[in-house]
Amino acid sequence: MNILLIGSKSGVSGYPESMNVIVHQDKKKKTAVLYRMVTDEHICPFGLKSRDLLLRQGFRVEDHHFETKKEADEFREEHDVKTTPQTYIDGERIGGHDDLRAHFGKERKQSGDEVTYQPIVAMFSAAFLASLAVQWRANQALDWVPTVELFVAFGMIILAVQKLRDLFAFSNQFLGYDLLAQKWVRYAYVYPFVEFFAGLLMITAVPELALIAAPFALFIGTVGAISVYKAVYVDKRELKCACVGGNSNVPLGFVSLSENLAMIGMSIWMLVKHLS
Repeated sequence: MNILLIGSKSGVSGYPESMNVIVHQDKKKKTAVLYRMVTDEHICPFGLKSRDLLLRQGFRVEDHHFETKKEADEFREEHDVKTTPQTYIDGERIGGHDDLRAHFGKERKQSGDEVTYQPIVAMFSAAFLASLAVQWRANQALDWVPTVELFVAFGMIILAVQKLRDLFAFSNQFLGYDLLAQKWVRYAYVYPFVEFFAGLLMITAVPELALIAAPFALFIGTVGAISVYKAVYVDKRELKCACVGGNSNVPLGFVSLSENLAMIGMSIWMLVKHLS
């Protein structure tokens, strides 16, 4: 149940009397007071997440909206906080969304600098499920050979699209370890297009097109594998992988090497399959 109050001053003092206050689930015993930005131009996503978390934890939420930047600035200055949203429970300031998660014993969300494999897991999972779906639609059955072929091809396309989202950022990260790109900078800009069209031609299952794609995929996969191996296992460098696009926090290492080896394996298989 939601109740809209105008000019309520329950919870924490010091906010404007005209502030809108929405009480969520007023039948709950525990009460939390939430202050967040809600304007015609901007609704704070962390405020929504804080409200959702409080409701899921069984709290009655007094939801106070800052409808102007001035209101938010005055609140931050008066309560000596740098950001909103802010949550109070039993009169005690808990803090922002990350602080609220910690208060309930949940892990803080990763900051932008922490390494993660989440993008790789998400993309390869999507590629695998797509390959299964296409196989089933085409044949009403699942054959592991074409499924693997489609998985690698879909993976190449998805990774290429991620790189193409921001070619400049990708090239900056790619130049940090790719041996050919360090000799010929334009290769960093060509690479995503080659990866994309190679994967696309492989999906067609047309022998002539697959034979065109295979040498290109074999080339970029081989250069990539050698570059990653040298940077990680020979030079012992700790770098971020450009495989999922620029500014990623995926570490360069075994996963990156495996991606290139899969591309090499797929290319050799295509050549053997269509030339024999």
